[in-house]
Amino acid sequence: MPHIIDIGGTPANENCAQLGQTDDFERLNRLEVAAYKAALIGRYGPPPAGCELVELRNPHDFGRYFTLGIRIADEDAAISAAADYIEQVENGLGSWLEAGFRAPVSYDDAGKPTEVRELADVIVSALLITRPARDGVFDIPQNAAIHQHLVDAYPSAAAIAASRMTDACAGAAE
Repeated sequence: MPHIIDIGGTPANENCAQLGQTDDFERLNRLEVAAYKAALIGRYGPPPAGCELVELRNPHDFGRYFTLGIRIADEDAAISAAADYIEQVENGLGSWLEAGFRAPVSYDDAGKPTEVRELADVIVSALLITRPARDGVFDIPQNAAIHQHLVDAYPSAAAIAASRMTDACAGAAE
């Protein structure tokens, strides 16, 4: 039987959809979980063999909510090979910015959503935030790994980001 570690629905210090309070809760909650998965992949890379990041359903008196989990195959070899990754990912992130992300949903002071982004837009934004300077050097060295992990894991978003960077450079040259 595989082992599952619940990582949470968003980075620990970020606002998120609240079960029983946020309108359109399930859609926003699932968007946040999908974005959190992308942020963890950006920060730590894709899960190694024997592991996968999965959406978990959690029952509650007010309904169900979703969180992100890491599923580890029940094989000693898989657990050993993935130990470093598991240790990093199970601690999660404190903020979206740790992976170069903007929050997929912005909330006002009363917890009402004020801006909702599509997952692809969230990933494209992270690719643009973590991109290298025109000389190819990353101002923040950690961004090189984040950017490459996102390019590898989300090629369609990477193509959109590359197109926007090319368009911006062409516009600046005019």
